[in-house]
Amino acid sequence: MKICVIGGANIDITGKAAFKFIYGDSNPGTVRLSLGGVARNIAHNLTLLGDEVNLLTIFGGGELGRIVKDSCSLIGISTEGCQTSGENSCFVSLISSDGEMVGGVSDMKAMTGMTPEWLMEREKVFNSADAVVADANLSAEALSYLIDNCVPPLYLDAVSGMKSQRVREAIEVSSGQIHAIKCNELEASALYDNERIARKYVSLGSEGVRVEEGRSVVTFPSLPCMVVNTTGAGDALFAGIIHSGPEAGIEEAVNLGLRCAKITVESPETVSDKIKTLKEG
Repeated sequence: MKICVIGGANIDITGKAAFKFIYGDSNPGTVRLSLGGVARNIAHNLTLLGDEVNLLTIFGGGELGRIVKDSCSLIGISTEGCQTSGENSCFVSLISSDGEMVGGVSDMKAMTGMTPEWLMEREKVFNSADAVVADANLSAEALSYLIDNCVPPLYLDAVSGMKSQRVREAIEVSSGQIHAIKCNELEASALYDNERIARKYVSLGSEGVRVEEGRSVVTFPSLPCMVVNTTGAGDALFAGIIHSGPEAGIEEAVNLGLRCAKITVESPETVSDKIKTLKEG
């Protein structure tokens, strides 16, 4: 399937405590630098699953931005339509010794350049895909433009509780259809039921996934796993759902998503190469 993914691509700095995390103090542990960004992570997972992926983003300037862009080519992600600017996007996360995220800080100022006008210039790129995915690192105005002008089925990732407000604002001022939204319970509280959203996938963390479609609400338990790092699990979950295709039933889509999430939480990497073991054929 040909998929266009629009949104953040950045450097992740992850600090994991070796012992129980103590707030307000320096915690011994490990610090790792890796590739990240919700859109980039989803694009990476989709590529591992065998999809033909085009990422639309703004890369940072300098060495860090070059590393992120060059990695896309090595992975097999097309960057047609991308831009390079002076701002580097970065996400810093703190992980407790049990693998759960304690908190994080996201610097995604480069994404402000992805305006409706910026997207309009790249409309042929995303409208030639079989499906389009966008994350809420985009502004409400840019998301609204996509909702109204995207021809293929549109998938949205709410990213965080604060950024999910952008999705809500975009829905309020647009009239187009949204095939699916992925969010967690914190993010879901900022959204609301809307007949233009076909499906809402609500990640419940270790408890699984709740799917809301019309008046139907179904909860799927997570798969048993040994948690190493939960960062990137939601991106892997959504990638599995997207890879299943717009015509897939809820159970088929969620089952693959949960398998992708299991592989990811059992890996120290934000995106695990083992995802490709789920590739069809």
